[in-house]
Amino acid sequence: MTTQTEQQNDYITPVPNATPFERQWQQLWQDIELAGGRYQYVQQQLVKNGFMVDRQPVDKMSPKERDRYKKALKKEAAEERILKKSAWQAYKAHHIVHLGHQVYWSDDTSADKWDIKDASNRLIENKLPLLNKHTELADAVNLTVPQLKGLCYQRDVATNLAYSHFTIAKRNGTPRQIWSPIPRLKFVQRWILNQVLNNLTTHDAAHGFVRGKSIVTNAAVHSNSELLIKLDVKDFFPSVSWRRVKGVFRHAGYQEQISTLLALLCTEAPRQIIKQDGVTYYVALGDRALPQGAPTSPALSNIVCLNLDRRLTGLADKIGLRYSRYADDLTFSLPVSSQKSTSAKSDSDTKHNQLIGQLLGSVNKILREEGFALNNDKTRVIRTGNQHNVTGMVVNGSGVPRVSRQIKRMLRAAVHNLESGGTLRADETLNTLSGYAAWIASAEPELGHSYLDRIERLHVQQETSA
Repeated sequence: MTTQTEQQNDYITPVPNATPFERQWQQLWQDIELAGGRYQYVQQQLVKNGFMVDRQPVDKMSPKERDRYKKALKKEAAEERILKKSAWQAYKAHHIVHLGHQVYWSDDTSADKWDIKDASNRLIENKLPLLNKHTELADAVNLTVPQLKGLCYQRDVATNLAYSHFTIAKRNGTPRQIWSPIPRLKFVQRWILNQVLNNLTTHDAAHGFVRGKSIVTNAAVHSNSELLIKLDVKDFFPSVSWRRVKGVFRHAGYQEQISTLLALLCTEAPRQIIKQDGVTYYVALGDRALPQGAPTSPALSNIVCLNLDRRLTGLADKIGLRYSRYADDLTFSLPVSSQKSTSAKSDSDTKHNQLIGQLLGSVNKILREEGFALNNDKTRVIRTGNQHNVTGMVVNGSGVPRVSRQIKRMLRAAVHNLESGGTLRADETLNTLSGYAAWIASAEPELGHSYLDRIERLHVQQETSA
């Protein structure tokens, strides 16, 4: 669980500092609410300031009286336009009004036919914050209404985003696009994660980014297998659109407006970066979806995949396989039979091939129906006699998952070399060695922590000699 210190280091609490103009509109909106609404406020101000003209028939007026009467009406109309404009500015400072292209929004918070029955009770049962208005959400995440609207607003072409962009290399060398939220948005997303998403249901087959689970628990499902099938979901996060995310919050018990805002806060459109005349433009390439880099994306993907995991678990049970999912990695395995088979190897291979064909056909169908697609280039079938590796852990035999011998030998040699006065390779640092040691510790705590202690001593030696 994340500690308070870690949270403070990870994001910055936003300060809802309203600008002087925002404070002016907020005060004006309070006056409008006291008056009973914008129309009532305008009428009251016209009377209070002496601009309201009593309507009279003009056919009995003298020319001079008619001229004075028309001038008074013009002054009233001019003042009414000013008051209406100010009242509208105050309304916009306290309401959402509009959220951009292809995003439906209404400030009307009355119930609709899509609301969950007994929604408040469902929120209470799930221990979720009771939020009914956009102002309540803004207060909960320490934002002003304009700040909240700014983080949610959808722009097809933007010069500023609430995300910073960078890339990291995938295993195959291609770049992975990372969109990291700015501190203010990251705080809001962490709040949504801790207060809402962590209280919603995920399937037992999900092991990625789930409390109490890890790559080790995911790998342990597939220990002692005679057949391992590893699949990958194509464009996993981008396949989860903001409307699917809104469905998560609707199903949790939130009404249309709150669900829309929460979904927009957790999603962003895939964008192309274009520079022209010294200006950087971020051009939307499609609908908003889960961004790679937002703290809410893994939890939301697990919740969205609840039905997918149910169906794939049912499929695996039906054909005698085991199933688990770690983010976009789907793993199926055939456990070693407790009874010795007397059939020829060719017969066994034939049965395995039939099983694999049945599995792949069914998985493809289920994924399509659940809004995903299989990345066929990453499908791997590993048979008996080969190393069975699941989320980086070796699961051959009935023992606990473990890091491969190659990694252990590499780490042992690197640490020994440093302790003997040697140097690291160009692609190695003490931090990378610590990462390997922590990886080992996740499955073999005693061995891993012994390496971590030795690496820590090397850190101290380096700092002392510097």
